[in-house]
Amino acid sequence: MTKNLSWDLYRTFLCVLTEGSLSGAARALGITQPTVGRHIAALEAALGQVLFTRSQTGLLPTDAAESLRAHALAMQHTALAFERAAASHGDGVNGVVRISASEVVGVEVLPPILSALRRTHPQLTLELVPTNRIQDLLHREVDIAVRMAPPQQEALIARRVGNIDIGLHARDDYLARYSTPSSLAELARHALIGFDQMTPFLREATRNVPLWSRDAFAFRADSDLAQLAMIRAGYGIGGCQVPLARHDARLVRVLPNAFRFKLPTWVTMHEDLRQSARCKAVFDALVAGLSAYMAG
Repeated sequence: MTKNLSWDLYRTFLCVLTEGSLSGAARALGITQPTVGRHIAALEAALGQVLFTRSQTGLLPTDAAESLRAHALAMQHTALAFERAAASHGDGVNGVVRISASEVVGVEVLPPILSALRRTHPQLTLELVPTNRIQDLLHREVDIAVRMAPPQQEALIARRVGNIDIGLHARDDYLARYSTPSSLAELARHALIGFDQMTPFLREATRNVPLWSRDAFAFRADSDLAQLAMIRAGYGIGGCQVPLARHDARLVRVLPNAFRFKLPTWVTMHEDLRQSARCKAVFDALVAGLSAYMAG
């Protein structure tokens, strides 16, 4: 095997894996298709492995290519972290900070917090990854993460900012049409909104409220944003963050004493970023903003 291969070969390999074709990778990377082909050929020759086979739908990765995917992703994350660190060199709060949060928190809760932060520090560039997948802080997929689960990894700084209350909500006209349930048993005659696949939240909810299960849902989606959109559209009754629902005058909380869950929330980052002025500013702003959101 050839040693000291160029990072360009690995980057091209990962892009072909993602795009599924030479032409797609060429467009994504801003290089020519023949250059992409040469990179893949050079990498295959250096590794002594066939990485892709042609099919009618494009390029199919071989088992060897799939086994290398995670390593190539780790290299990409490291390269991006390197670029963010380089862009942030210098005094003051400036440069790039990459943040991950759940879909709902990222889209519905963080924007005003991040907007206020940017007004205070106009040299900051913020990147947001709204995902329910836990991003790896140790491998620097992101710099700072808002998590609804306690961090399990060492070498992380974590601040618990409190609990986000989750309750059942529906739009006012839905309840006017079908009446407001007065007990958990009455939920059976309502259109319920919930998850398609089992999640830790659904597992706990079902354990405490057996009726709240996949089979009972009249609308199923694994996207929190999709569920929230359907609640706002008047489709039925679903789980929603209580502080978020307070900002919508048409959303009414249902059975507040019988159905309530708490999502413990942490802001976390790698301990190596402790001395980074830009990361500290973002970390502190997220802690303060999320604490105010939960209290409001």
